[in-house]
Amino acid sequence: MAASPRIVAELGRPETPDETAARKAESSRVYRSSQTVRNLVAALLVTLAVVAVIVFGVPRGSMEPTAQIDVAAQAQQIRSAFGRIVIVPKVPASWRANAASVSGDQVQTWTVAYAAGKEGYVRISQGFDADGGWDARLLSGSASDGSITIDGISWTRYLLSDAAQAGNVTYAIGTDAGADHVLIYGQTDPATAAVAANGVADQIRQLRKASR
Repeated sequence: MAASPRIVAELGRPETPDETAARKAESSRVYRSSQTVRNLVAALLVTLAVVAVIVFGVPRGSMEPTAQIDVAAQAQQIRSAFGRIVIVPKVPASWRANAASVSGDQVQTWTVAYAAGKEGYVRISQGFDADGGWDARLLSGSASDGSITIDGISWTRYLLSDAAQAGNVTYAIGTDAGADHVLIYGQTDPATAAVAANGVADQIRQLRKASR
């Protein structure tokens, strides 16, 4: 005996074949959609679990701080190699030397770079037998902007209208040191540069005296 057609409560009558097919298709769609969401959630949970294993399961050691450069020792090597006086800046203990080396093609230049403060840096360069255009070349052509006296030594102050063009240099001063020339420059201010100038003043006087 054939079963009676199912009466749908919302319709108050049996479903037509088209309505039955539509209902089953909608049920299948809802089921597939729910499966997709469950699969996505499951995949996300697996991904999070893998990340957690990587983050918490891999042993990590603390990074060792970069060793402080021994400027005096480096300067002694340069002094022996070049046979001349090499300045060793006297700077605050809070300044950290990041580099100390000789470079240059036209003029051999001894440079010590310091991190001086939270954001700034200062370079102190000594150009061996530097010519008159040495300063301008290091400062991308910046011109003189008057002078300033620090610890009895007159320094030329340079006009830096475009810090980006000058390698992010915001302030610079330079002076002769006998046959050599000393330039103090960097992303810094006049007060910080003055500290560096004070730290090399006696050695500049020594270089001037040695060249007489």
